[in-house]
Amino acid sequence: MRKKYAPFLPAAAMLVLAALVYCLASGAFKFLALPLGCLAVLAGLWGASCRCQARGKRALRIFTAGLAAAGAVCFGILEGVVIAGDRTEIHGEPQIMIILGAQVKPWGPSVLLRDRLDTALDYLEDHPDIIIVVSGGKGADEHISEAQCMYDYLTAHGADPAQVLMEDRSRNTWQNLRYTFALLEEEGLEPSMGQVLVVSNGFHLARVRMLFGRVWGGTYSLSTLAAPSTDLPARVNSYLREAPALLKSWLLDR
Repeated sequence: MRKKYAPFLPAAAMLVLAALVYCLASGAFKFLALPLGCLAVLAGLWGASCRCQARGKRALRIFTAGLAAAGAVCFGILEGVVIAGDRTEIHGEPQIMIILGAQVKPWGPSVLLRDRLDTALDYLEDHPDIIIVVSGGKGADEHISEAQCMYDYLTAHGADPAQVLMEDRSRNTWQNLRYTFALLEEEGLEPSMGQVLVVSNGFHLARVRMLFGRVWGGTYSLSTLAAPSTDLPARVNSYLREAPALLKSWLLDR
């Protein structure tokens, strides 16, 4: 019996590990459950090939290798799109600056979020009249909303409180944009929406452009301001995670 199931033990171990990562890891690292789950599927197929006759074993192993190769190519293409999207593009004179949220720590903004805020503050010095929208809701592991954290940080560093609007319902990038534009319409700021500037870390901007173009590309002009990602582990994690996030947004966020 032990020998019968032995080929499937690596797949089972990876599947258990994927479940543990998804349940126990912080939000920034939950994405690791996805590649672990994919590896579990490949290991399961390979294990199944060990139970086949010679011809079936060869066919199943070729299929498994092809599936792995296709996945690697797909990931490489997506990662290339993410890296190519890491750039600042300013068109005209944006009248509204949207700062997208990121994780809030018990002591304040995470490093990635602080990078976005500091980049926005630098831009604000030369464009003091721009309207600012901070966008981000409250996650299960956050004590306040991302929008409130950003508002507090910006106003503590010289931004005019009357100049900063808060969108504090969104839980992902798609909602960031949708809810922000709904807020601007409620505030009667449609004339200013013609030119908007979105501030986020560079790895995030390819997805922002894709989602913006899907709905508002024919109506409004989008500029982007690429913030650095100064924390090396967070930067590596974010660039790896962004590839499947880009695919998910392309397929599901409409």
